[in-house]
Amino acid sequence: MTDAPPGSATTRILSGDPLARTERDRAVASTSELGPPRHRPTWAEVDLDAITGNVAALKAHAAAPGLMAVVKADAYGHGMIPAARAALAGGADWLAVALVEEGEALRAAGITAPILVLTEPPSPALPAMVESRLTPTVYSSEFFAAASSYARAISTTLEVHLKLDTGMRRVGVPDGEWDTALRRVRDDSWVRMTGLWSHFALADEPDHPFVAEQHDRFAQALELARSLGVAPPQVHLANSAATLRAPETHYDLVRPGLAVYGLEPAPGMAGDVPLRPALRWCSRAALVKRLAAGEAVSYGLRWTAPRDTTVVTVPAGYADGVTRALTNTGEVVCRGRRAPMVGTVCMDQFMVDLGDEDAVAGDEVVLIGRQGQAEVTADDWAEWLGTINYEVVCGVGRRVPRVYVGGGRAT
Repeated sequence: MTDAPPGSATTRILSGDPLARTERDRAVASTSELGPPRHRPTWAEVDLDAITGNVAALKAHAAAPGLMAVVKADAYGHGMIPAARAALAGGADWLAVALVEEGEALRAAGITAPILVLTEPPSPALPAMVESRLTPTVYSSEFFAAASSYARAISTTLEVHLKLDTGMRRVGVPDGEWDTALRRVRDDSWVRMTGLWSHFALADEPDHPFVAEQHDRFAQALELARSLGVAPPQVHLANSAATLRAPETHYDLVRPGLAVYGLEPAPGMAGDVPLRPALRWCSRAALVKRLAAGEAVSYGLRWTAPRDTTVVTVPAGYADGVTRALTNTGEVVCRGRRAPMVGTVCMDQFMVDLGDEDAVAGDEVVLIGRQGQAEVTADDWAEWLGTINYEVVCGVGRRVPRVYVGGGRAT
């Protein structure tokens, strides 16, 4: 412990080795590409074995013979290329992305598995899609015409998956146009429909009647396709929630996203499927100080110590995804127990009240994940923020290094 700095009779800085490493940290460093960063010790640890195991468990559980792992949005914040490789190691047959650029990045990394682009890109992206051997989703007459024209121009047959809107009303062929769209793709010489699919709006509420209603509509569309002589080899409808709870919707492929990363679309939905969260977000105490009762902290002085207490400054903030809405609301794990975040979350830092805990600079602080017997989850964050766990993990900022453990090294 050092003397109080000038002008602060009540603040005391507690010393400690900021580069101290636990046995677990050394194990992480030995199996990852870089190990936890030294200069700004905030990182997200991603367990590739967890992703591989989750995919294997989902595929074993599914009634479908195939599995399409959704790796869009940088694999929900986990790192697209390492996560894609881990998913394929677990038995994924397809990958799914939202953007042509994501598919291009996977191909540039040497990944050869089939890749579906889930939404139509602007038609000028067609050459890039063909060059990268990406399978486009189609649902608008304009994009279909552009795809057919481009395929004809380069004398190739373009394989596509046709998406139907069965009730979500986001994208997809509207139900009043299914017959027209199916006839169009059937009669076109340059476009071949190899997949037919749709997306649930409420699969995370499996007892909601709209789930069955959407499935019935999709089944009717599939029957219509077959009656018109169109029988695509890949029919898929089930997202993570339906993969876990609705085997009647599995068809040829299931299409999990969130569950690949070990998270549940709704609490308890995984049931007996052994999903394991793949992401653990950590930092280290940058500064530990004692505050006297009545002292306030951070911008706006929005938290005042109710007693003499120890406050830790953590080098992560809203620029990293520790949203400002966690001010005086969130919790972390430090010294083996949960502790509240106090004061306004800053761009690069936030503070934690540890009471009389004997903390030192360099102590590990877990934002999401387990330390000893204590844990903070993405679901906890979602509850505090009034959102969903999808948004929480996607929100871990790009300047937070990803450290990969198990399964191989990041590239």
